[in-house]
Amino acid sequence: MIIVKFGGHAMSDSHGEFAQAIADAISQGVEIVIVHGGGPQIGSALESAGITTEFIGGFRVTTPEVFQIVERVLAKEIGPAVAQSLCSHGIKAVAISGRDSKTLIAEKLTTLVDGTRADLGLVGTVIEVNPEKIQTLVTQGSVPVISPVATDALGTHGFNVNADIAAAAIAGALEAQWLIIMTDVEGIYRNWPDKDSLISEISVEELQGIKSTFADGMAPKVQSCLDAIGAGAHAVRIIDGRNPEALKSALLGVGGTLVFA
Repeated sequence: MIIVKFGGHAMSDSHGEFAQAIADAISQGVEIVIVHGGGPQIGSALESAGITTEFIGGFRVTTPEVFQIVERVLAKEIGPAVAQSLCSHGIKAVAISGRDSKTLIAEKLTTLVDGTRADLGLVGTVIEVNPEKIQTLVTQGSVPVISPVATDALGTHGFNVNADIAAAAIAGALEAQWLIIMTDVEGIYRNWPDKDSLISEISVEELQGIKSTFADGMAPKVQSCLDAIGAGAHAVRIIDGRNPEALKSALLGVGGTLVFA
């Protein structure tokens, strides 16, 4: 089984090339689960609503007002749109919310990747994954398309979960062969923005040792690599979602940055 975190600029191409790559992999017998992001779309919706948000350590500070929009955009708009695009390419896809399906259970995230404490509002960290819904859909021949919104343990309120971290938790729970994270760069750079410092392969142990050197949106991605393998996934590959060929290659085990145990 392969978990694909769908995000970045790949989400702006009407999903067509992405859907075709997924369809090709499924035709070869690969089981796929998709976890989608939606940062740019959320940003546009918040701007339209006249709401200003800030990012701390790569995470969007999420007030209750912001969360309402985050949940709507992710679970009611992007997830169904991605599923519909896949269906139009002959893939049986079903959009589910991590919160409504009780797949993702979270608690308040209070510490950034570098260990700094921060108040991020309703930003959650996944403490439990209930994979039953996902496994049922896969068994039925469907591709689950999961929105990274979680519920608390009591089911009383929701959390905004970084999509990379949600995908990592799901990949670990399903003991995925690979977690593929689509982003806006070609992989992990040792010395960003030096393009010559792209890392082709790195062990979890080495990545753990340098994780505090990463900033902004790359910090949660690096943490998600560590979390996924720590929870049971076999490997993680970070690729450039802007390149239509990158996902095809990644599904064959090539390209980007490979993080291995």
